[in-house]
Order: sequence, then C-alpha cells, then structure tokens
Amino acid sequence: MTRVQYVVDDVTAVFEPLSLPAINIALGGEATRERHDLALAEIPAFQALEYQPPGRHPAYREQKAARLSVFSWNAERLKYARPSQALLGSVLPDIALLTEVDIGMARSGNRHTVRDLAKHFDLGYVYALEFAELGLGDERESEWHRGQRNEFGYHGNAILSRLPLTNMFAVRLDEGAHWFVGFDDHDQRRIGFRNAVGARTVIDDQPLWCVSAHFENRATPDIRAAQARRLVEVLNERAGSEPVVIGGDFNTSALPKGQKALEDIFEDPSALEPMFGVLRDAGFSWSSANTKEPSCRTRPDGTPEPPFTKIDWFFTRGLAASDAATLPAIDSEGHAISDHEALRVTLTIEPQKDQ
Repeated sequence: MTRVQYVVDDVTAVFEPLSLPAINIALGGEATRERHDLALAEIPAFQALEYQPPGRHPAYREQKAARLSVFSWNAERLKYARPSQALLGSVLPDIALLTEVDIGMARSGNRHTVRDLAKHFDLGYVYALEFAELGLGDERESEWHRGQRNEFGYHGNAILSRLPLTNMFAVRLDEGAHWFVGFDDHDQRRIGFRNAVGARTVIDDQPLWCVSAHFENRATPDIRAAQARRLVEVLNERAGSEPVVIGGDFNTSALPKGQKALEDIFEDPSALEPMFGVLRDAGFSWSSANTKEPSCRTRPDGTPEPPFTKIDWFFTRGLAASDAATLPAIDSEGHAISDHEALRVTLTIEPQKDQ
C-alpha cells in the first residue's frame, strides 16, 4: 500500500471519533506494520488538523507590540481541568504550546480537553492527532479506569493562541507504528506517529511561526536528531526566514540529571543529544529561552522518581528571548498535575533585514 505523507495541512472544525472498522482492524490479529497502516487509513483525523479561531476574552483585548509571552507544557493528558486552567491563567500567554492532550479519553473524563481549555480563555486552537489509543492508557491508567470506555480515543499536541492562526500544518516525525508493532497487549496498542504541529500568526504586523513538538522517548539520541532534521526541513520550506519558536517535550533523556550537571552542559549539549547541533546549525538557539533547571517532577503516585534531567525546551530563530521561567505544575494544594513542569518565555520579534 502507499505510505501516507508526513506533512498534513488540511483543516477541519471537528474530528470524528475513532471508527469501529479501524478498531477491528487494529485488534484483529498480530500487531504488524501492515495492520497498523490499514487501521490508520480508516481514521480521517490523521489526515487533518482540528482548528477553532480565537474569541475576544477581556484579558487579551489589548494588542501588544511585537513582544509576546509564550507558554509550553507537556500536560500529561490535560487530566486536571481546573488546576490546568489556573496554571495557564497565572501566565495568560499569547501562545500556549501543549503536548500530550486528550480528546475523548476516559482517563481525562472523556472531555475535549484542549477545546475546553481554549474556550475558558476565548483562545483559538489547532490540534494534531498523534495517537489513536486502543486501550485506556498506560498500566496505571488502565487499572484506574478499568471498565470504562473512550469516546474518541485521541491523544495529540496543540497550539492555543489569542491571535488567529494560518498556514497550519503537522509534521509526522517518524514512520509510525512505533507504539503498535510487537505490542501483544491490545490495551497498549496505539495507532499513529510522533508529531509537531505548527502555524503562522501575525503580531503588530510581524509574522511569527509557532510549533508544538513531541519527540520520541523510546528512542536513541540519533533518532531524535533525525526527528529534528525532519522538522527543520519542513520549517525551512514553509517559514523561510520568518521568526520561529518551537516548544515542547523533546525527551532529551541522554542529558545528565540534576541542576549542577545540567548547568555544565547547557550551552552545548550536542555531544549527548545531537538534535541540539541540528537545531543550532539551522539557526536556532536555546540558551536565553530556557532555565537550567530539570523539567520533570514526581506525581502523587510516587512516579517518576528523582533525580531528573531537562527534557522540555524552547528553541527560537529570529527572536530575542528573555524572562525564561520554569513553573511548577501543581494545584492549589501543591499536588502535581503533570509529570512535567511548564515553561514560559517572553519573545521579541527582531526587525527583518532588507533582502
């Protein structure tokens, strides 16, 4: 069969749920690539992006100059609605780059989590499906939600914005089936790809491309470098010389643990994670846009255990970055609402040089 394209830019207002034919194909036998690809072809949501334009919330009415606040967070399913609203509300960013957000998963209340969050702040959003999950989630989630069912079964990445988004696209960062082939446990099979979702916006007549990226954790540093090369290739083609910010979970697990060790390699981690060299060679920088702190935390169930490294990052090109911060992802009682901290940075669009 013909393999799917790795860039998607069709747009729809609403996704359809995971279809019964796709489920039957995916669970109908051995977990092979062929079975994965046949099931994938039965899921139209993989061929489009879900987009809703922004509203006009009072907190966002004042138009800023070409300077904006950007927020990035692996929200671990976006399970905790009110604490997540409070965390985003404490920043009120112009752009929020989110990874690991659910649509219609039992573990997150079968909500459209990104639409609910965007609606609360009258933000627009674009969502790219990363995985169609055939079970209830990981081993912990499968146990906690035993006997429940997913209404959609979708898990992906999103951009929320107070400004309208155009030129939206998703890049499939691998060849797919990484979480399907060889998974004998039907509940653990996922259909799909790691991806990055991007879009263009304009602030004070200045263009800006925003990207929310999620790289593979069950992979080597060289594989993550290959994912970075694919993303750079698409950005160079689409964004050209216009400014770009990328934020997300890059799963840079080869980096050392602990803040002191991170400080020692912060300016050039490329010997350990060559994706940094790929991005640097493409004109991206990270030193001013990030703190040197680890970006993971322990959840209330005691996992994962410290010490931690930094796997969440901002990368910028054509932008001046300042006021970088790592924000604790906790509720009002101090309980973790994700296993990742959130990131925030202020960006100023640098004047374009005459061509």
